[in-house]
Amino acid sequence: MLNVPKLPLVLLIQALLVSPAFASEQSDSKGLVDDASASVLLRTGFIQRDNKNGAPDTNSAVQSVMLNAETGFTQGTVGFATGAVGDFSFKLGDNKHSGNQMTALKNNGAKDANGYVDPYDQWTRGGAYVKARVSNTTLTYGTQVLDIPVLASNTGRMVPEYFTGTLLTSHEVKDLEVIAGKFTQNQMSNQISTDKDASGNGLKRAYVWGAKYKFNDQFNASYYGLDSKDKLDRHYADLNYKLPLAEQNSLTFDLSGYATKFKAGAESYSGTLTEDTNNYIWAFSTTYNQGPHSVMLAYQQNTGGMGYDYGANADGFQSIYLPNSYLSDFNGRDEKSAQVQYNVDLGAFGVPGLSWTTAYVYGWNIDSGVEDNAKEHEFFNQVKYTVQSGFAKGTNLRVRNSILRGSESYLPGTNEWRIFLDIPVKFF
Repeated sequence: MLNVPKLPLVLLIQALLVSPAFASEQSDSKGLVDDASASVLLRTGFIQRDNKNGAPDTNSAVQSVMLNAETGFTQGTVGFATGAVGDFSFKLGDNKHSGNQMTALKNNGAKDANGYVDPYDQWTRGGAYVKARVSNTTLTYGTQVLDIPVLASNTGRMVPEYFTGTLLTSHEVKDLEVIAGKFTQNQMSNQISTDKDASGNGLKRAYVWGAKYKFNDQFNASYYGLDSKDKLDRHYADLNYKLPLAEQNSLTFDLSGYATKFKAGAESYSGTLTEDTNNYIWAFSTTYNQGPHSVMLAYQQNTGGMGYDYGANADGFQSIYLPNSYLSDFNGRDEKSAQVQYNVDLGAFGVPGLSWTTAYVYGWNIDSGVEDNAKEHEFFNQVKYTVQSGFAKGTNLRVRNSILRGSESYLPGTNEWRIFLDIPVKFF
């Protein structure tokens, strides 16, 4: 594993401030009020999983209201700002087959006659944060939704996963973004509690760092690292190259992967921790774009003593930035998988805002603990429509379906439907 030193934030800020700057975000500040923004997102969501081979079905329907409010930065050499994120949700129907990380479940240990944990009727979550900015470098402390490959908040359910901590983001060098941070609390989408409570995810302390750089219009690269106390060390890298072709067509190549070492005491859902507690998972994809059409071919491979586990160690329930990730992430121990995906923007055919994605992924060579060559395969479809104009502009409807099957020793098989309706309301 790579041994990357974690610079103290003060030293990192100092190094970035002496770098050649191309512009100053702080100098463009208009003040607390003029740059302030506030909005809510009304989300109605439904997930139904028809599980096979005797596994219980799980169905959830929820209505949520999500708030995002932030002041502008004060003017001057050092700017300060503050903001808040939060959500209020209530279940639709009895949700007696609750699950799917959609509804907040009671942690009193009580279950109904079918073994299901009762959900709350309604629940509220959220928090605040403060920011300080010098030049093009911003330091944020408080409750945050993270989009980092090694520590990513789950945003695929009703409400986001929240992390609490400090994050430095710097754009002092043109086309270069550098981050560094420390987080000490994690609150999953279906949790009212945090790591301070017994039902929390167990995050003690997580350092994160990384950078991404745009070399030119065709080539981008990134690297990120994570050190989660008593859990794991993880590294991620990505190389992306876009080759322009004739008549505005293009061919995109992407190589990405993770290297993880699990520490003593880490949790695992891919098997018992063995002497080899390393995992290496990587993927290569090629995408051909022709006008509104795109076709992607991808190959993904997983090696090491463990499968690629994420989420169990409070390292983000969305931290798998790899192409073969749908209902299944095709990340079992020793698993290899191949994918073909087709996407079309139907705006080119007279329906602006409408798109369709279909994909098929086949995985094999899985060490399930019972057999060495377990298999799985998934057929995925999603239709998405976004209103382009008028009073409902920005309203988004997503309908997706997955048919997942595999060896009985590895997974029960599932038919899943997800329907999400998002209505954004901007106050200012």
